[in-house]
Amino acid sequence: MERNRRGNTLINIDWVTVIIYLLLVFMGWVNIYSAVYDDSHSSIFDFSQRYGKQLLWIGAAFILIFVVLITDSKFYSAFAYPLYGIGILLLISVLIFGIEVNSSKSWFEIGSFRMQPVEFTKITICLALAQFLSSESFSFYKTNKLAVLAAILGLPVMLIFIQNDTGSALVFFAFVFVLFREGMNKVLFFTSFAIIALFIMALVTNLEVLLIIVLCTGVLGFVLSNGRNIITQIVAYSFLLFAILSIVVYNYSTVFDNKPINLILLDIALMGLMMLVLYFVKRNKNLILFFSVIIGITVFVLSVDYIFNNVLQEHQQNRINELLGKNNDPLGVGYNVNQSKIAIGSGGFSGKGFLKGTQTKYNFVPEQSTDFIFCTIGEEWGFAGTTVVLSLFVFLVLRILFLAERQRSAFSRIYGYGVASILFFHVAVNIGMTIGLAPVIGIPLPFFSYGGSSLWAFTVLLFIFVKLDSDRLQIFR
Repeated sequence: MERNRRGNTLINIDWVTVIIYLLLVFMGWVNIYSAVYDDSHSSIFDFSQRYGKQLLWIGAAFILIFVVLITDSKFYSAFAYPLYGIGILLLISVLIFGIEVNSSKSWFEIGSFRMQPVEFTKITICLALAQFLSSESFSFYKTNKLAVLAAILGLPVMLIFIQNDTGSALVFFAFVFVLFREGMNKVLFFTSFAIIALFIMALVTNLEVLLIIVLCTGVLGFVLSNGRNIITQIVAYSFLLFAILSIVVYNYSTVFDNKPINLILLDIALMGLMMLVLYFVKRNKNLILFFSVIIGITVFVLSVDYIFNNVLQEHQQNRINELLGKNNDPLGVGYNVNQSKIAIGSGGFSGKGFLKGTQTKYNFVPEQSTDFIFCTIGEEWGFAGTTVVLSLFVFLVLRILFLAERQRSAFSRIYGYGVASILFFHVAVNIGMTIGLAPVIGIPLPFFSYGGSSLWAFTVLLFIFVKLDSDRLQIFR
């Protein structure tokens, strides 16, 4: 009896997850139907319309589910690296043979069908990451292993950036939660969030003022940790004096053509000189560490400014500036988000009702069946409807995390955390951008946004884990 249970996928499958998936897919299709509804095309089987095509994608998704569930679970770990290689080849191929859509060369076009390979690459990277982290030789304290880990995550991100698909590239930063669960240094984990905060500050704060704040904060921290020595205090407070002089030079001097760079070089040169002198006198390694951190932060802040002004395209800069409140252009750059917030707000508590959304019916909201599908939910189903949708997503993510923790296989556990991280990132950012809390970076809402690539990729991503969980009793790694 126990042996039969171990080998029976249908008995062991987590039907709670399956039911949530089916509910989300059905609700997604209903909202796509509503978003693009036209009286002259009212049939749900009108395959010339997006809701008709989405039905075809859903039918194909069910076939993919069947294929995933009948495949031996060991296949996913055994072929994780070859599948990763195929994903990388697809990302390279789309740069050569792909077509450009919305300034992003990330789509294959075969007749009337389009496919975005980056969506499926999320699956292959998740598998490769799970296989690598679950290997017995892996350790976060081995430099060579960390280098390989950085390559596994960094190579696809670089290729996606080259495609000019910034939003999809950012999704892979969600894997930091997987790394934290598997033992990444806590200092490194929280440092990554500090870097994100510093990145945002570099965009909203005057560059010179931010660098001076960083310098002062670093000096005070150094004094608190090494302040017993009188010489150390003298040097530290000298740095503060340099910071004050920098403010004076910046505001009143006309000597430098490029004030920020010259001020930074002046401060760092003086700091470096005094650090070296003090190091040779006291032989305190903390001084070198402190100096290196200051240099690193300075370079990072400058790189943010450079990337924002020289790498990001103008429309991306405008979207970020609009989000941060530096621009206010409700009829231009901020039009999409402004109309989305109007649609969601107009829904009130219970919404206007199915097919009765005026903002969506008259196409005030661009991309209302894809990236901005959530505004259709808010307008027609109101606060109550959006709460139901959000609750389902939250419950799905929590359910996946619960299932991941009960796995006997490290590979399955890590893969489960990868699935949860990707879903969480997509949901948080997509909904965030429709209500003005995140920049518009063009990523779909899982199981809701129109499109075969997105639906199939999320379906396969989820059901590989469902299959791994169903076979947890017979997998020992």
